[in-house]
Order: sequence, then C-alpha cells, then structure tokens
Amino acid sequence: MVKVKAFELRSKTSKELLKELDEMKSELAQLRVAKVSGGAASKLAKIKIVRKSIARILTVYNQKQKAEARKQYAGKKYLPLDLRPKKTRKIR
Repeated sequence: MVKVKAFELRSKTSKELLKELDEMKSELAQLRVAKVSGGAASKLAKIKIVRKSIARILTVYNQKQKAEARKQYAGKKYLPLDLRPKKTRKIR
C-alpha cells in the first residue's frame, strides 16, 4: 500500500475514513504476525509506513470532528472547553 496523503484524506467522508482506518489496522496486524513468523524485509519496512498512515487518518478524522463541533457551536453563548482558545491562565 502506498503512503496516504493528508490532502486526499480530507476529501473523504468520516465513514470512509473509519473504513480505511479499519483496513490499515488489520493490515498492521497481519504485518506484525509476519514479523513474528520471520517475514520478508519488505514487510518489516512496511510496518512503519502503515503506522504513519494510521496516524494521518486519525489526525484528519479528529480535525474533521473538531471542525464540525466548531460549526455547531458557532454563535452560541458557551463553548466546550476544548473549543475555547488555548491561552495561559494569566491571560484567561
């Protein structure tokens, strides 16, 4: 599998991202089994790529979730703590 690009992931829906995440996690599990059973060097090198791809998918998914939450709470009186600006205590 080729390294996934973040800009390609951003065009996908949340369901597609979760589906791709499941595929990547199952592939990672297979690669780890191959590592234990003495698999080829190409499979061992692929573990890093799959792990980084999983991280990219999760990052894009979380960004989408946060953007949707921001849109939902726009114009409301109170914001959830994680949507408020991150400032130091002194400035807050």
